[in-house]
Amino acid sequence: MYRRSHERHRLDGLPWLRAGVLGANDGIVSTSSLILGVAAAHAAHSYIVLSGVAGLVAGAMSMAAGEYVSVQSQADAEHADLERERAELKADNKGEHRELAAIYVARGLDPALAKQVAEQLMAHDALGAHARDELGISEALRPRPIQAALASATSFAVGAAMPLLVTAVTSGTGLIVIVSGTSLACLAVLGGLAARAGGASPTKGALRVTFWGAFAMALTTAVGALFGAAA
Repeated sequence: MYRRSHERHRLDGLPWLRAGVLGANDGIVSTSSLILGVAAAHAAHSYIVLSGVAGLVAGAMSMAAGEYVSVQSQADAEHADLERERAELKADNKGEHRELAAIYVARGLDPALAKQVAEQLMAHDALGAHARDELGISEALRPRPIQAALASATSFAVGAAMPLLVTAVTSGTGLIVIVSGTSLACLAVLGGLAARAGGASPTKGALRVTFWGAFAMALTTAVGALFGAAA
């Protein structure tokens, strides 16, 4: 009977999906809220568009910088752990064999089999075996700061571009209604797609992200209207 050598599960792509949706949501919510706040303060259309452009650039750079620093810190910590493990392998190789075998015993292997597995894996790649099974570090999950920064900035910019484009082609009293409506619709679609990809209810995912997006836009609009009236 034919069996696939590798089964794909919903969790396989969830980290990237989560990061992409989170960045796009941030772009939509922050940029549309900024635009609505400035529009509610009765600013000229050119200033509203300018504020949206500034929000897109600043938000994308902030996402990139924050993601780079976070992932680079993780990479530094993993590098330090690997260097420490490399030194321990040189100082006490037999002890590291026993430590790896104990890990396999704790996972359910017979002690004799665990010892044999540890010996064979360490003969093939001792550091790799300890990195994977003792430290939880694998090549597929190694942190990539530049890639993470670019992905976060790109997803934010894509999300922010939507309310900005709507603002650029819309003017007058209907701008607030149109920008808020299209932004909430996009948030609902993103929330539903992300929930569906993760096996959750698309309706609940859409309602959740739409509620918080609407709350942020309403609060920012109220602040803009308050300061606009006071000016």
